[in-house]
Amino acid sequence: MDEEVDPDSEYVNSVLAHESAELVHILSGQSTAVIMKLCQMMPSDAGCNINQASGNASSEAVTEHIKALLEYFRVANAADCRTFLQSMCVLCDNIPMHLESKLMSAAGYENSACEPSNQSVMAGKSPSPPLEQLIKRPRIDYWMQYIATVKHSLQRRWERVSEQLVTDVQLENVWVGLRTANRTRERPDQTPGPADKGARTPEPDWDYGSMDSRVTLENFLQGCAGKVTVLVGPAGSGKTLLMSCLGQQWAHGLGPIPSFCLFVLLEFHQLNVLSRPLSLSELLLRHYVPVKDSDHKQEAIVDYLLSNPEQSCWVLDGYDKFHSKITKQDVQKELLDPEKPLPVADLISGLLNRQLLPGCTLMVTCRVRDVLDLEGISDKVGQLLGWDCQEIKEYVDNYFGKKGDSANRALGVKAAEVLVSSRHLLAMASLPALCNISCICLQYLLLESGDPGRTPIPKDRGSETRLQAGEIEEKELQIQGREEEEDSEVQREDQGGRNEGIMMDGTINRPQPPLTQVQIPSTLTQVYLTVLSAFLCRDPDTRGNNDKLNTIKLPQSILSHHRSELGELSQLAWNGLEEGKILFMKEDISQDVLEFSIKKGLLSQVELRCEDGMLVNSYCFTHLTLQEFLAAVRIMTSDDVSDTQLKKRFSLRTRWMTKSDQRTVFTDSLHLFVCGLASPCCTPALVQLARTPGGTGGQIWVKKRQTLVLNLLTKLCQSNLTGPKILELCHCVQESQDHQLAKQVVGTRPTLELRNIRLLPNDIDALAFVVNSVGDNAIGLDFRACSMESECLDVLPMCQHIHYLSFCSRRYGDKFAEKLSSILPKFKSLRKLEFCGASLTSTGAASLASALPSCPEVTEINLSDNNLKDGGIKHIADIFTKQPRLVLVKLGRNNSSLEAVDFLIGKMSSFLNIQHIHADGTKELTVTISQNPDMNSHKTESEPTISLLNQKWSRPDMQKLANSLARCPSLSILNISGGHLDADTLRKMIEFLPKFNITKKIIVNDSGLTVEGLVSLTALLSDCPTVVELRIRLQSPGQVSIVFSVGRKNTNQVSKVLCLCCCGLLPTHLERVWRSLGTCPDLTLLDLSSNCLGNKGLRKLLDILPRLSAIQEINASDNGIGKERVVMLAGALCSQNNLTETHISGEQVILKFCPDKRDDKHPKKMFRMNNSSLPPSDMTPLCKRLVQCHGYLELDLSHCALTDKAIKNLLTVLPKMTSLQRLNVSHSITSTNAALVLVRCLTVSQRVTSVELRPQAESFIEFDSVKAKETSCRLTHCSLKGDILERLLEILQQGPQLADLDLSSNQLEDEGVKTFVDCLQKLKITTYVNLSNNGLTQKGLLDVADTLRTCDNVCGVEISLNAEDRCVIWFTHDEDCERTLSVTDSGLERDHLVRLAEIISVSPSPTKLEFKNNFLQSDWIEDFVKLLNSSQRGFSVSIDERWIRSEEAVSLLCRCLYLSSSIHTIRVQHTTLHLSLVNSTELTSVSDDSADMTPLLATKKIGLMDCAVEGHHLASMKSVIQRCPSLTELDLSHNSLGIDGAEFLCSVLPSLPNLTSLSIGSKEASVAVVEKLSEALLQAAAIQCLNLSGHAVSDTAAKIMTKMLPRLRSLNLSHCGWSASGGLQLIQTLAECVRLETLCLDCLQLNEDGRMSLAQTLRKINSLRSLKLNKIATTMGPSQANGVLDLLAAMEGLTQMQDIELKGWRMADRGIEELTRLLPFWTELRKISLSKNLISDHMGEMLLEALNSCTHLEELHLPSNSLGNVTAAKMALVLPSLTNITVLDISENSIGYEGSVSLSKAIMCMKNLTKIYLTSVGTSELCPVAASLAHCPLLQDVGLGWNNCGDKVALELVRVMPLCQKLRRIDLESNAISVSGAEALVKALQPCPALQMIRLWRNNVSAIEAQTLSLKERRLNFSST
Repeated sequence: MDEEVDPDSEYVNSVLAHESAELVHILSGQSTAVIMKLCQMMPSDAGCNINQASGNASSEAVTEHIKALLEYFRVANAADCRTFLQSMCVLCDNIPMHLESKLMSAAGYENSACEPSNQSVMAGKSPSPPLEQLIKRPRIDYWMQYIATVKHSLQRRWERVSEQLVTDVQLENVWVGLRTANRTRERPDQTPGPADKGARTPEPDWDYGSMDSRVTLENFLQGCAGKVTVLVGPAGSGKTLLMSCLGQQWAHGLGPIPSFCLFVLLEFHQLNVLSRPLSLSELLLRHYVPVKDSDHKQEAIVDYLLSNPEQSCWVLDGYDKFHSKITKQDVQKELLDPEKPLPVADLISGLLNRQLLPGCTLMVTCRVRDVLDLEGISDKVGQLLGWDCQEIKEYVDNYFGKKGDSANRALGVKAAEVLVSSRHLLAMASLPALCNISCICLQYLLLESGDPGRTPIPKDRGSETRLQAGEIEEKELQIQGREEEEDSEVQREDQGGRNEGIMMDGTINRPQPPLTQVQIPSTLTQVYLTVLSAFLCRDPDTRGNNDKLNTIKLPQSILSHHRSELGELSQLAWNGLEEGKILFMKEDISQDVLEFSIKKGLLSQVELRCEDGMLVNSYCFTHLTLQEFLAAVRIMTSDDVSDTQLKKRFSLRTRWMTKSDQRTVFTDSLHLFVCGLASPCCTPALVQLARTPGGTGGQIWVKKRQTLVLNLLTKLCQSNLTGPKILELCHCVQESQDHQLAKQVVGTRPTLELRNIRLLPNDIDALAFVVNSVGDNAIGLDFRACSMESECLDVLPMCQHIHYLSFCSRRYGDKFAEKLSSILPKFKSLRKLEFCGASLTSTGAASLASALPSCPEVTEINLSDNNLKDGGIKHIADIFTKQPRLVLVKLGRNNSSLEAVDFLIGKMSSFLNIQHIHADGTKELTVTISQNPDMNSHKTESEPTISLLNQKWSRPDMQKLANSLARCPSLSILNISGGHLDADTLRKMIEFLPKFNITKKIIVNDSGLTVEGLVSLTALLSDCPTVVELRIRLQSPGQVSIVFSVGRKNTNQVSKVLCLCCCGLLPTHLERVWRSLGTCPDLTLLDLSSNCLGNKGLRKLLDILPRLSAIQEINASDNGIGKERVVMLAGALCSQNNLTETHISGEQVILKFCPDKRDDKHPKKMFRMNNSSLPPSDMTPLCKRLVQCHGYLELDLSHCALTDKAIKNLLTVLPKMTSLQRLNVSHSITSTNAALVLVRCLTVSQRVTSVELRPQAESFIEFDSVKAKETSCRLTHCSLKGDILERLLEILQQGPQLADLDLSSNQLEDEGVKTFVDCLQKLKITTYVNLSNNGLTQKGLLDVADTLRTCDNVCGVEISLNAEDRCVIWFTHDEDCERTLSVTDSGLERDHLVRLAEIISVSPSPTKLEFKNNFLQSDWIEDFVKLLNSSQRGFSVSIDERWIRSEEAVSLLCRCLYLSSSIHTIRVQHTTLHLSLVNSTELTSVSDDSADMTPLLATKKIGLMDCAVEGHHLASMKSVIQRCPSLTELDLSHNSLGIDGAEFLCSVLPSLPNLTSLSIGSKEASVAVVEKLSEALLQAAAIQCLNLSGHAVSDTAAKIMTKMLPRLRSLNLSHCGWSASGGLQLIQTLAECVRLETLCLDCLQLNEDGRMSLAQTLRKINSLRSLKLNKIATTMGPSQANGVLDLLAAMEGLTQMQDIELKGWRMADRGIEELTRLLPFWTELRKISLSKNLISDHMGEMLLEALNSCTHLEELHLPSNSLGNVTAAKMALVLPSLTNITVLDISENSIGYEGSVSLSKAIMCMKNLTKIYLTSVGTSELCPVAASLAHCPLLQDVGLGWNNCGDKVALELVRVMPLCQKLRRIDLESNAISVSGAEALVKALQPCPALQMIRLWRNNVSAIEAQTLSLKERRLNFSST
């Protein structure tokens, strides 16, 4: 049987043999029917009994039959074996897919249908397998065939890629950092606002890979089956290359991906071209690896895939280049139909969301910033780590001639040396693609700097710039990773100006430096310019050396030579950037430029599979960064990119990722390149590339664009940016190489906060460029929560003048600290170091401690929140003495114990500068150190303190602490609160306490102290002389404070305090406390409040009072003491001589003491009982006990709600209480009846001086020690009606003489007032009765007015029925005095006037009537005047109504004269009619020229002043005046007389032979009036007093007047206008006025001649008594200063002077000196006014000394000068002797507080003072002045405005006001009085009925508060007028 043997015929048998063990296990679990069918395939003689394999057999027997079955087919021929395997796979269940695939694959090598079967085996059996076998077999075959095709494709792909590789790719040498994504956090990229400053910096969202957590890529991919694995890495890290390598290994059955799985490698940039929807099968079989066979085969492949999804591995490469975005499903959705066409994004999303092929293995590569899109999808995330230095050197060595000659190897060695020495090139080289760029750059620089003829370049290495012509990832490998936390982020450039940089014009025609002087580009932009030049220098020949660099020197710039090609390429790059394109088609670029770019290596060709499956060529830039660089060149050199487009593209990128970030395929390096190209060193290169050929046009454009970029950077420098953006800004500024911009970055940022980001050495390099720009100005760097490798610390010393460093992250441990310690000595300016929240241990602390002494400027160290433990803290403590400027050390949260604290305390004895040690459990440990100006001094400015809070104390711990404290120098405070102190531990502390040097106090709060401990501590007051105060509170929160005397001197005189409040003390505890306290004679304050003493405890307390000789206060409040306390305390008050006050209020019990003065037998005492219940049964024993009290006693029962019975009991004992001086029952009188009962004290005790009662308000009774002469009684706000009023009147009649009686606000109304006034004659009242606010009407008004008639001692009645409702009756002892009736705002009618006239007519004394605003009509007034005609006594009437003006005033005046012949004086002033009537006895006579009898009037004075009268109004007066031959005074001043008025006067003057005084002072200057009157005045020989003020005097009138002046006694020419000659003539004539007594020349216009003439005149008229020359010095002008002295000298002879006014002379010191010479001669002086005279403080003193001789002085006016404390002190000496002074005005001076004290001494002696004005006197401390006013009983007007006085002055005035009964007005405007002060004034106004107004404008009272106060008291004026 020579059969043809298949070479693989034995393969199927070997597979069966290999898998037999597993097949035995699988077949054992099958049904009996399946096993029988399989056994039937053996011949009957094979030894297997079918029946024995039935279900009745045992399991062991079945297993043996299965083994026999498998053994048979293992040795059978291949055809039978294949048939068996096929049948078994069809019949059996639960065969693992990988095993089934292997068996079917082995069984399918030959077509069993064509192979003849063994007849012996198949005898009697079916010749072929069942139908299901025939279906499953082809499906597996097609699947395996497709896998083979894919393997072949991936192998060919790898062959293309590996041809260009410099080094082999080995997955076991590729390192991956494990990362764990936070699936919920999303960090918005926002600049924090002001409110966010200081907030806790969050930790990063990612846990970066490190050396400890890194694994190889091969290990990382283990266990990824059925999962979604994400591999991230920055652009250029080789993700696509690694995926190709992974596919190649799979194709060879190697690597982590099982060979039976289908490996599907899809590139996202290829998927972008698929625009139409497609199904999963189309994606796989048309786009990935096309299958051109029948549809049946394709369906079989897809069907197998869908049935076995776990046998597929999908690699999705380059998600960052995907134009769409993956969508995530929040909840599990139903599976998608794999045959349904879907957009490619939905297909990919379906795979990742497990809606397609659930169970398949997925692997995605992307950049870090894109991983957020995969949150919630990925099961595992890893990040590719960059190359280390050794790997970089190996790559450089391979690049420069691994197989080459020695010259190339030498060049490679030099390149490696240069690369390692250049930080930015080394950082770039950490990524494979950028390492290739670095090599290209170095190759170009080295060849350019040496002899190119001797340095050949290997051909096969230069072409490395096109790693994979068909793979986009290899073009993307060089993309700068500007994402936030990329572990291998692209390094920018070296910093610090180490290299000037290569010439950036691209020229190679320059001298060649030696190899040792290679000029390395200093910025990233310069690197790419160098790379661009290197590409352009490639040999353009096509003879096999395409990749060589052209070493022949070109005659012109290489950049300029290729300007057009570079221009088109830059345009292409810019367009791609704008459109998001990295792949370009052939039609996007011209053919010649395309060929040029490919030859030079700038563009690479990439195969792209279209939607129809066809492959086409596309092109991309060799690197994405190269595209961005050329786009930046386009921006800077071409005007087709607008400024707006540039601004849009120019923005800083953050490293904080958010899901809202816009995805882009680019590396975001464009703005860096733009900034770099804005550097001046790039300008030549840009000018060569600019589109404007020749000339300066290109240069101008480039300069303009560079300026724009720098301006944009300037704005960013001034913006508020986050840490990542600040860092990015530093990179931009470094690229620009602009030091001014660098200064602006740090100009507004003293500390750069770079928090929560990944930092690389090139970041520190960029920071160094910026930081070093500030020169010597120190700056801080905060790296809180940043991830920083130790390599960054190598670069950090480049940052000079750093004053603050902060490293706060758990990533920083001992190794980091050790590295940091090696560089710390380089920071000579460092002042603050933070290494907190880290993983530092004692080892790391030792490292830092060894380095910190090299930083002499360090003031603060923060090492909190680490793991230093005690050892680490000791290391740090050892450097305290080595740090001369150290101020603060923070060591909290370091797992330390009390041993560390004790060590620090021990340091205090050797290092005296330690100021404060603060420890709070294990949370805080802070050491504060003071710095002395003298570093050699051993004394600090203040004593140190120690705070050991919340510690766990034991007796050994306390003893150890006590020993340390005993060795310490003086401590200020020791605080050991929060730690539990048992009795034993406390006793140990007390034992050592006397040894402590503590000057202030020990605090032991919340320490679990018990009563036993309390008793122990109490002994300290007597045992320890320095303990002066002990405060203990046992209830929560517990408090213990032991206070010491300051120093150890005079300790015997220190008062001591014991406070044991809230301690739960019982009476028995008091005995223990007394025993422990012992003899403590210095105890001054004892506080036992809030305990449980009760009555028994109070009794014990009172028993020990004699022992407490120095006690000042005892507080026994809240002790559950019963009502017996009242009598007990009253007894103690009487028996204890030093007990001065007992205060009971509710549960409050306070005893106050004074020193026991033996010579003072009767000290002042007070028994206060407030807010308590005092029943009648307790009142009697209380009062009886107080009878025993001697001396001054005040009984305060306010707020006690006294009943009538209790008050009666009080009155019963009151006569015996001879020591009682004041009884306060405020808010204790609850009813009118109770008040009435208490008023009976007036009849019970003759010592009562004042009674003030008001229900539910302030009420008191004051007593004198002897019988009172008179009493003040105020009973207000009661309801005094009917019987109650009668009872009151009965009591008042029986009582003593009353000074005043206030019954205001008692609802008396007219009836009650009538009852009262009827009884008024029987009452003994001396001053006033106040009946205000009692609802009076006009009827009651008449009743009150009638008292002027019925009561002999009533001298005045004031009534106002307006809102004020004022009614006051004044009394006098002089029965013949003038009586006054004042009625205001009362709405009187005619009948009321008639009644008042009747009352006045029978008045026994002269009466003065005042009516104001009563709406009286003219005819009513006329009738009233007519009725007054019958009066027998003279009186005056004043009627003020608004309508009395102008013509009405004239008419009223005339009518009054017609109606009454008794009018002596009548005048209208403003709106008031004044009448003075006398009983005329003159007879009427008959006129000579009339036949009728014409009555003549006895009127002496007529006036119309300031009432808007005009000249023509006076005509009606002519007849009346002519009937007044006795008229002596006519006053028409301040009206508008005009010529009509002058003619009127001319007509009446001849008929007035007795007229002696004429006043026509005018508001309007008129020449005609005086000129018209001059002749008439000349004829009126009787006129002696003339007032022409305000008129204009012509020369003619002046000449006439000179004839009449000599006869005048009084002349007023103030404000007159005249010519120089006319005025001179008048002044000269005044010298002839030898009788002149009064002269007023205010505001005269005097020239030099006039002044000299006036001086001569004053020397001649010695009769002057009053001289007013105000403001004439101002009129004369400053040049006439000497004239002032002449005028003063001329007054020497005026010895009769009584009134002199020299306001506004500005005479200063010389003038005052002259005046003081004259004053001693003016002994009759009554008034002197010297305001605004520049009187200095010194001259003011001289002036007062001179006034000492003016004993008759009544008014002193000195405002608006420069008087001060010296003058005020002189007033205190002089003014008391001037007893007649009534007016004092020193406003607008600066007397100050000291002066106010002196002035107050003077005021106290001025008993006749009526007015005082101290407005704006330069001090707010006017309390002494206000207090002194109490000594001025005649005071009427006080001015204290504009002094910023506060409530203290207001309260002082409150005390004074009742003492000044004549006070009418107080001016307090523009001060600082608050509502509280204003309310006090309201209360004080109640007993002051005469006070009419208090001005409070511009004080600290709001408008609403002012309105409320005005409603309470209308006499408060808050308005400005």
